[in-house]
Amino acid sequence: MPDLSIIIVNYNTRQLLDECLASLQTAVAPPGGLEIIVVDNASTDGSQEMVREKYPTVRLIASAQNRGFSAANNTGAAQANGRTLLFLNSDTRLSEEALIQPFEYLDRHQHIGAITVRLVYPTGERDPDNHRGFPTPWNALCHFSGLGRLFPGSPLFNGYFQSYADFEQTHPVSVIAGSFMMMPRSVFDELGGWDETYFFYGEDIDICYRIQEMGYEIVYFPHVEVLHYKGASSGLRKESAAIAAPPKETRVKVARESIRAMQVFYEKFYSDKYPRPVTSLVLAGIWARGQLRILKHQMK
Repeated sequence: MPDLSIIIVNYNTRQLLDECLASLQTAVAPPGGLEIIVVDNASTDGSQEMVREKYPTVRLIASAQNRGFSAANNTGAAQANGRTLLFLNSDTRLSEEALIQPFEYLDRHQHIGAITVRLVYPTGERDPDNHRGFPTPWNALCHFSGLGRLFPGSPLFNGYFQSYADFEQTHPVSVIAGSFMMMPRSVFDELGGWDETYFFYGEDIDICYRIQEMGYEIVYFPHVEVLHYKGASSGLRKESAAIAAPPKETRVKVARESIRAMQVFYEKFYSDKYPRPVTSLVLAGIWARGQLRILKHQMK
């Protein structure tokens, strides 16, 4: 049994997946070794052929259809043998220490349910989506109204991205991204895996919420960096616009799913915690913002 199973979901990111797998070949593995599992969501860009030809030791699971990020991660986890799981995006590139350091930290602290590292864009800028608070009505209001940007050092107004934290030190955080999420296999099994109600977006916030509901801590470990191109599969992010150009159909579908994910999360966890008028207002705001996002990509 390997110490670590790395699960990578891929959808039409052949070149980035190649670079990601190449970086894993040089990363320091845990003492008990590792296995790499690629779950390909019916790519049409030659991703599957590339993995078979260039990385014969990688286990490839070729799906006949794109069932989404959560379902693909669950498929990979079902085939994994490691006592620790790393859910890793195909648009990441790892340094030599990016596996071993967080693995050893996680191994020493049994109260941790998940750990991540410092994700950075090619520009060197820190990926803020990998260090967040939960999207409560107050946090969302401060974020979308711009109050969070006006008062970045305020826990009251910037609970969405929590940019007041000391990013040089290891510390607990509410939400990390599914781009690099390492957790004990026992915690994953206790959770029952990823919620497949989500197709793309929102599933990482959901799993973080449930990890903390079970009494575990989520940790931000900034002492190693992982390069993250971000949004290569969806085409919704400016950070990867120069290297990824999914068709309009894909972008519009993902835009719709990103909005649905917000609705699913809120109704699942918050609808019973806040008065009905607040819930109605939040859901209306999600819908309105969603229509603007969809229209933006329909017009491109």
